[in-house]
Amino acid sequence: MKKICASGTVLKTVATVFACLLISLANAQNLEEVKGFGIDTPAGAGGRVIKVTNLNSDGEGSLRWALEQKGKRVVVFEVGGVIDLNGKNLGIGEPYITVAGQTAPSPGITIIRGGIGIGTHDVRLQHIRVRPGANGKSERSGWEPDGIGVSRGDARNIHIDHCSTSWAVDENMSASGERYKGPDATSGRITFSHSIIAEGLDYATHKKGKHSKGILIHDYVQEVAVIGNLFAHNDRRNPYFKAHASGVVVNNLMYNLGNAAVQLGYVEGEWDGKDRRPGNPKVAVVGNDLRYGRDSYSDLAMVAYQGDVYLRDNQVLNLDGEPMPQVQGDIRLLDKPPVWPEGLTAMPVDQVYDSVLLNAGARPWDRDEVDVRIVNSVRSQAGRIIDSEEQVGGYPEATPVYRKLQVPTDTEAVGAWLQSFVPTSYR
Repeated sequence: MKKICASGTVLKTVATVFACLLISLANAQNLEEVKGFGIDTPAGAGGRVIKVTNLNSDGEGSLRWALEQKGKRVVVFEVGGVIDLNGKNLGIGEPYITVAGQTAPSPGITIIRGGIGIGTHDVRLQHIRVRPGANGKSERSGWEPDGIGVSRGDARNIHIDHCSTSWAVDENMSASGERYKGPDATSGRITFSHSIIAEGLDYATHKKGKHSKGILIHDYVQEVAVIGNLFAHNDRRNPYFKAHASGVVVNNLMYNLGNAAVQLGYVEGEWDGKDRRPGNPKVAVVGNDLRYGRDSYSDLAMVAYQGDVYLRDNQVLNLDGEPMPQVQGDIRLLDKPPVWPEGLTAMPVDQVYDSVLLNAGARPWDRDEVDVRIVNSVRSQAGRIIDSEEQVGGYPEATPVYRKLQVPTDTEAVGAWLQSFVPTSYR
């Protein structure tokens, strides 16, 4: 029987099997070395452990109830399955929290018909799937949820890690704030890492019409790291840094993007009558792999529109595997990164494809059907930008699964205990 390793190589000898194992181990090492902005937050470490015991949208024992508790806290799950928000988004407004989705029994936690908004500081959100979808609303009706959105000036030191967001109507992920008041009024020091950011709905319920978007980094949002993610089947904003924003885009795999990959710039008219004036975003773009799909514009570049960029070790390949433009538009190339997270070392671009497909998403060791399909679409050069979740099977369903957790009594031991739920090669 033939077997396939993570790279898609057919295994015919023991030596080849061993080579694939070495690739996996190397990827694991690279994951452990990744650093970012705000990633050093204590989040809920050392706080009390709060258990989510049901899949209800609200009420005691629900995820919403756990997020609303005060003080340092670590949210764990004694239940796995689907949480239907019925159109009412979740909010994190109390700081110093870790949401540890890895503790849920298989199939993990999937949130539908709503998203998660973060409006406070020192938050770590891990191993959660968010799939808002159209929620049964009509086209251009104004139902416009993000998957995971960070907003407000107090929202700093945020780490979104190993999550899966798809079918958002606004952005799958975002960082924003009161953008006309300068950097102190917006969110900042945020890392989006090792996530699947895919299938933003295009012509759906957004009042503007077509709106398939990956990640938005709004005006004046500073120090945002986008590292090791899979962007697939989003038309634009993969990611998009607007006026005066800064950050890094490192070691991401991008597939079947429509009109824009890394998008820079601003809308001049949005600043009419404001006290401040717009200026170029400043971004380092290093070690990213962009591959065309059936929806990709014919000369899609890695970086486009208007901004200041440091570029190194990226590749862009069309449907025939031929190299395509790195930049397009009014792009000013920089000699050194304008910002860079301390300790971050980028892996070479030729390792990114295998590493991201192996490691990205909420539970790469236990992927649901949606993540499996998205990853397979990249491998097989299939898939399209979609208008509705119904085009790809509709909202997921899962029978609730319950499991009691034995939480360490020593709060100092909780961190290692949380890690024990994740296989070593995916930490």
